Amino acid sequence: MEQEKYAIGLDIGTTKIVVMIGRKNEYGKIEILGIGKAKSLGVHRGVVNNITQTIQSIQQAVQEAENNSGKRITEVVVGIAGQHIRSLQHSDYITRPNSDEVIDETDVDRLCNQVYKLVMLPGEEIIHVLPQEYKLDGQSEIKEPVGMYGGRLEANFHVVVGQVSSIRNIGRCVKSSGLELAGITLEPLASANAVLSQEEKEAGVALIDIGGGTTDLAIFKDGIIRHTAVIPFGGNVITEDIKEGCSIIEKQAELLKIKFGSAWPGENKDNEIVSIPGLRGREPKEITLKNLSKIIHARAVEIIEQVYMEIKNYGHEDQKKKLIAGIVLTGGGSQLKHLKQLVEYITGMDTRIGYPNEHLAGDSDPEVASPVYATAVGLVMNALNRQERNFKEEKITEKGTETDQQQSQQPTNDEPETISQPRKERKSFLEKWSDRVKDFLDNAE
Repeated sequence: MEQEKYAIGLDIGTTKIVVMIGRKNEYGKIEILGIGKAKSLGVHRGVVNNITQTIQSIQQAVQEAENNSGKRITEVVVGIAGQHIRSLQHSDYITRPNSDEVIDETDVDRLCNQVYKLVMLPGEEIIHVLPQEYKLDGQSEIKEPVGMYGGRLEANFHVVVGQVSSIRNIGRCVKSSGLELAGITLEPLASANAVLSQEEKEAGVALIDIGGGTTDLAIFKDGIIRHTAVIPFGGNVITEDIKEGCSIIEKQAELLKIKFGSAWPGENKDNEIVSIPGLRGREPKEITLKNLSKIIHARAVEIIEQVYMEIKNYGHEDQKKKLIAGIVLTGGGSQLKHLKQLVEYITGMDTRIGYPNEHLAGDSDPEVASPVYATAVGLVMNALNRQERNFKEEKITEKGTETDQQQSQQPTNDEPETISQPRKERKSFLEKWSDRVKDFLDNAE
């Protein structure tokens, strides 16, 4: 039974829906056992706007993944993104009744739960509460307050907010597709886990995930997520512009973008021309590559400038907040020719394309390591980590009775450590939130 531990990530995107099955090999790397993908029809800018079509697409992708891998798919970890996601900074504090006792998990939980009570706009709900750093009785820059003494515990939080209805709709789609919802994760966080190295997160890095409908941004510094944003443009608006600008159909525009598109107009000679077959016996159209790249360039600049504005909002120009590792581009849109150079030109920051091979097993199919699958790989990682934690939990409850008996025979100093560790890990706020969403959906039925 041991080797059957695999987990599934479900990425509901604007252009495609991906179901990915993976497991950890003996070296702790991730092996992808199967992928299923379907064209996404009921999603606009990361938000579900047609439940029936989305359910059909999910089922189609699930079917394909099951056929590819020979595994049954029952529960999935799903990613959430979309233009309704916004984030804010907030600081809060609690006063402890007894400052002679050391701070423990319950104090930190109390502080975080207080943030969940923040009054949001109607129809919004807090998705993540991510503590940045703590302050104890005025002493600042504390990374981990547990085990310290103090009366007043303060923290700065990065709070991610989303629309309740959008979250419920995603849950409804998953449930109606006959799947269990194992958890929900913010997509920029999933992509970041798949493509960034720990060193980059420490040094400071901005991950830009250019999808079909949205561009997600996640900024890390000192190993902690500092800023997230979702910009409501992606690769689709570039295709739209090509379609309008050249008066051709969407399918042709998409092909043109992928095959001949470039974000840097200076690259093309004036005489390079592509001929596109006309519709139903009409004359073929001739399009110069220079014009094509001018259209792409204009829109790409707009997307990058919006992202750069968010990076400035985070405070990149402040010496302490500098992003030393620069920018990592991922997602399908990152494959646009010369986009890396354009990003470097506009932002003046080092840029690389991020492939989700950071944690993949060496013999993985090269297709899986494409930036297109960054989010899906991240969701599989999240699902596997969740499974491991739950597995440890079960182990602990089994061991609980044994250790009580052993305790009387021999004093073991490290025993309580091993018992409390996973319990602490498990109390991630997102998981509590996932449970809340699950209850919410169950009650809604």
